[in-house]
Amino acid sequence: MDKNRTEGAKNQVKGTVKEVAGKVTGNKTQELEGKAQKGVGKVQSAVGKAKDDARH
Repeated sequence: MDKNRTEGAKNQVKGTVKEVAGKVTGNKTQELEGKAQKGVGKVQSAVGKAKDDARH
C-alpha cells in the first residue's frame, strides 16, 4: 500500500475532526480548514491508489 493512501486517510480523519469541532464551537474558519484538509486527504488517497494500481 502506497504511503499516500495512509497519509490521505489520516488527513481525512483530521479534517473531519476539525470540521465538526468548528461546527460545534461556531468557528467557521476551523470548519473550513477541516473541509479543506478532508479534500486534500481525498486527493492524496486517490494519488496513492493510482500509484498502487500502476504497480500491479
